[in-house]
Order: sequence, then structure tokens, then C-alpha cells
Amino acid sequence: MAVCYSHSRLSTFEQCPFKFKLRYIDKVVPEIENFIEAFLGSVVHNTLEWLYLQVKENKVPELDDVVLHYASEWHENYTPDIQVVKFGMTPKDYYNKGIKFLIDYYMKHKPFEDGTLEVEKRIVVELEDYKIQGYIDRLVFNSEKDEYEIHDYKTAKNLPSQEHVEKDRQLALYSIAIKGAFGKDVKLVWHYLAHNKKITSRRTDEQLEELKKEIIELIKKIESTTEFPVKKSVLCGWCGYKNMCSKMNCKCC
Repeated sequence: MAVCYSHSRLSTFEQCPFKFKLRYIDKVVPEIENFIEAFLGSVVHNTLEWLYLQVKENKVPELDDVVLHYASEWHENYTPDIQVVKFGMTPKDYYNKGIKFLIDYYMKHKPFEDGTLEVEKRIVVELEDYKIQGYIDRLVFNSEKDEYEIHDYKTAKNLPSQEHVEKDRQLALYSIAIKGAFGKDVKLVWHYLAHNKKITSRRTDEQLEELKKEIIELIKKIESTTEFPVKKSVLCGWCGYKNMCSKMNCKCC
């Protein structure tokens, strides 16, 4: 059976081949399955998904309702084993961050009349013998400009440069599916909630063709790999496999 790839799967291999092997080949359950940053992102995403589903039914929730939904989602799903890595931070700090993200977003975008079509839309991109699937946070059709927009929410602290987003693979990959389905231009939109800012980008047909080639080459590299070395980086602190990693447990480096 052919493997169905994802942006996350590809990125994991690039980040650390050893982690890729444990997660996708050996199917090892990580010692730590959830970090507070990922949990915060999940709850915020779910709340914004709920908000836009209400809007699609011609019901714009009040801000208090959005915050209450977030609070309910957080308390129903939070467990004490969710890991906090950053020194001096507590789960309450992250909880409050999420509330601020949502208040800022709500005040900036209400009444949410932007042509939202779907939330958490599943897409599949077929490249030669490979399939890559993903989920679009929110798909919009801008009738004034006659184009589609792929919206993505980011809860991370860092705000990337325009140069960085121009190289982003995930939304560009998703745009291949949307452009193929609808035959119209696609705008990529990132909402950096910690900064209450929006960054946008576009890809030419030539850039998308080059991206297809790069992804195919990466998949072929993955499938031909027999050695999966550890690749140490700043992301190691948020890895659930630290207990199995030789470099993390090495006393000499």
C-alpha cells in the first residue's frame, strides 16, 4: 500500500531522521505526547473553527461566547501530563495567552464577512505515484478579486519575515490542490495571533511546479533512506522521544 504523506511527515524527516523513524516507521508511542504549545494551538484552532461554523449558519457569536467556548474546550481536554518546557511559564499563562489571541482576533475581524467556504478542509495532492494530504484551517473565496484564499492560524511567539513565508511549503502545497480544483488564483494568508498580524503571499505556476519537483525528490530520498541519524536542533526540547535519543542523553555533548 502506498504511503500517504503530509507536510508534517516530510518536515519531521528534515528535522530529525531518527524521530521520523521512531514515529512513522517503528510506530513508537512518544514518552511525552503533548506539549503545552501544541495544546494551546489545538484549542485556539478548534475555537476559531467553531466560530466560523456559527458564522456560516448566519450566527455571529458574541465575544463572551467565543471565550466561553475556548474555556470549556481547554478545561475539558487539559490533563496534568501536558508538558511545559519554558522556564517560568505555567499552564495558566498559556491559557491566558489563548484568551488574548481570540479577543484580538475577534475585535479585528468581526463580523467575519469574508467569504469563508469551509473550515478544516481536507485536501489531497497527487504527485506522480505519491499522495500528500493536509487540512486547510479556513478556505475563503474573495468574490471581489475572484480568487481563493487559504488561511492558517499560528499561535507561536515568533513573527517570521516576508522572506521566510515566501519559502513556506505547507500552504503552497495546499494551493496546488485548490488551484487544481477551481482553476483560480490562490492567496496564502497566515494569521500570527500572538502579534495580531496577517502576512500574505502568492505562488506563481513556475514556483508551484518547482515545489512539486522538490517534494517528489524529498519523498524519494525518504523512501531510499536506510540510516536515520539523530539531528540535534533547538526543537529537541519539544521532542517526545528525548528518552530514546543518544544525543539528548550524551554527557559529553
